[in-house]
Amino acid sequence: MSELEWAAAAFVLVNVALVALRSVWNYPFALVAVTLYAFVFFEAKLYSDMLLQGFFFALNLYGWAAWLRARADDGIPVGWMTTRARAIWGSVTVVAWIAWSSLMHRYTDAVAPWIDGGIAMLSITAQWLLARRRVESWWLWILVDLIAVPLFAWRGLYATSAVYIVLLGLSIDGLVQWRRAAATGATA
Repeated sequence: MSELEWAAAAFVLVNVALVALRSVWNYPFALVAVTLYAFVFFEAKLYSDMLLQGFFFALNLYGWAAWLRARADDGIPVGWMTTRARAIWGSVTVVAWIAWSSLMHRYTDAVAPWIDGGIAMLSITAQWLLARRRVESWWLWILVDLIAVPLFAWRGLYATSAVYIVLLGLSIDGLVQWRRAAATGATA
């Protein structure tokens, strides 16, 4: 467990706690966390997760701007996806996972290309939906956390695995809070 991993873990925890509270100030913490985690995942040969951090960096910049525009007096408004949107996003995520993991399996020395690729594609979808302020993003984050904990522990990333256990709790809390906010009319 490196100091870099511990620092990244701390930034991610603050980030997700602020997201659950619908605070726009989550984004500076997210930008630092993803930058640090790019190096951590490179060292662990989890290349999908490493590359994912670059995507997260760009999407966090987008999300920060989108949340600033949407900010209301009672926090960031959130809402639900349509059934059609869920089906489309689900299908695209599965196709992206198969395509990405196939490439990682064939062209890299990634240690777990299918699991790592699944985490990456689910995370991309979850992060995009989070930036769009959709409640369903939390269901995906919960799934990511459940898959990531054993993978990171297996690779010796114990601090990151522990962080993902905490993130699981924060994701459940985020789901509860965002469902409540969507039900009270704070819809996007």
